[in-house]
Amino acid sequence: MTVTQEQATWFADAFGKLVGNVEQAILGKEHVIKLVVTAMLSEGHVLLEDYPGTGKTVLAKALANTLDGTSSRIQFTPDLLPSDVTGVTIYDQGKGIFEFHKGPIFASIVLADEINRASPKTQSALLEVMEEGIVTIDGTSYEAGQPFMVIATQNPIEQAGTYKLPEAQLDRFLIKTTLGYPDRQTSVNLLLDASNRARATKVQPIIASSAVITMAQLATEVHVDGSILEYVADVVAATRDDQDVALGVSMRGALALVRAVKTWAISQGRTYVTPDDVNDLAQAVLAHRIIIDPESDFAGVTAQDVVARVLVSIAPPAYRAA
Repeated sequence: MTVTQEQATWFADAFGKLVGNVEQAILGKEHVIKLVVTAMLSEGHVLLEDYPGTGKTVLAKALANTLDGTSSRIQFTPDLLPSDVTGVTIYDQGKGIFEFHKGPIFASIVLADEINRASPKTQSALLEVMEEGIVTIDGTSYEAGQPFMVIATQNPIEQAGTYKLPEAQLDRFLIKTTLGYPDRQTSVNLLLDASNRARATKVQPIIASSAVITMAQLATEVHVDGSILEYVADVVAATRDDQDVALGVSMRGALALVRAVKTWAISQGRTYVTPDDVNDLAQAVLAHRIIIDPESDFAGVTAQDVVARVLVSIAPPAYRAA
């Protein structure tokens, strides 16, 4: 079933309201907010990596407050156990049975704060639920529910007491982005409102969980031309063949990019995807899935450089000769 123009217009309007609502807490970062909302409506997860004090946690909280659903925050620490995240089965002596007590992962929006401070064992507890939306405890599977989204934050500067996220974990994040410091005028506006230390709490729910599920389903029906799919396949393949890359983008990354560009397209009121949509999201969706060769990494080559180079080297469908 193809999306109608009327549905696309409605989606774009709702998308704009969601972004505007979150912008009450995060000033001057419209593009980043759009990326995060796109991930939510694409049924994906987001990794926010930035310096301390740039608003990572505030953004995650603001998005959670925008949704009229459940939310939870997990402060990742070195002593955090997997059961502290997923939950644990406890024997009830009165009933004579084992009962499962759900952990904080069972929420619509889960904020995994400072995720790289937890041990690899605890980080791996998120692998199944982020990929399949299911938590398996003692052989029994429990559904996390819909919508379900993990927003993780990490600080790239402090390395003491942290554990680098494994590639399998990074690959499960649909988008990795950064907020960066605000511009001069935004900084002045924030200073004028310095007494407001809880900006995210002032964000009120404007969308129900059921509406998010409807929008996510609508986004999956956006038309993607075969030439666009070939373009995505070529871009992904080129990351694997690049001389500076030790490990390129997997098929999971290619599928993630297609999901994301569908949402990006309909958020602009279109019923179809264009090559520009792919170019707009390629960095945020693909770069964190690339492992740079150690020698190239030492020479200063980044994953962002590789993605940019690939996009320049491959002509988009609109410019190909017939």
